[in-house]
Amino acid sequence: MTVSEGLAAALLQISQHAERLSELDTREGEHHQAVSDALAKLHEAVSALQGTVTDQGQILASLDRLGESVTSLAAQVASLMPAAGEKGHYQPIPTVQWQSLTREEHEAAVARIGSWVTQVYRPSYGHLARRLGSCWSEHPLCLVQLDWLSELWSVLHLQPDRTARHLAAQAELGTRIIPAIAEQLAAEISSCDHARRPGGRPAAAIAGTWPQ
Repeated sequence: MTVSEGLAAALLQISQHAERLSELDTREGEHHQAVSDALAKLHEAVSALQGTVTDQGQILASLDRLGESVTSLAAQVASLMPAAGEKGHYQPIPTVQWQSLTREEHEAAVARIGSWVTQVYRPSYGHLARRLGSCWSEHPLCLVQLDWLSELWSVLHLQPDRTARHLAAQAELGTRIIPAIAEQLAAEISSCDHARRPGGRPAAAIAGTWPQ
């Protein structure tokens, strides 16, 4: 082999090595990009999970505050209640035992709540009341919540007198309790399929006279 041939062979080998190095650099760059993309997606997933955990924490905190508000308001109402049998003052009805009602008793209880929804809740509470779907009477959660809510409203608003403590209790009911309950009822009804099947009873069909 002549010197020129040896030089040419060496240059060819160098060129081939350079091509291999270039290919390795390209593959490494692709691997690096793939790893970077995977890490970015992982970061997004973790961020979303953190956001979900935060949201759930906020929801639980709001429920805790609602429980505290109801407890506080119940104590205020208890202190405001007149003596049993005192004329001219609204007395709440006995607790409804939904699980043990007969068919007739259940229908009567629903009609009583329906009268309050139709005559008080919908006319008085605007966009909050509009979130209550017409199939509310078919949801046990709605019946339980609206039962005590209607009675609490009546205790505070159907009394002949109003003291400063009455006024404070009314304010808490309207600004904290009712908006929170409206949110719960809307969430319950939003996931049902009553609107897509026959047989659902609208609130107007079960309304009576309030108070009974």
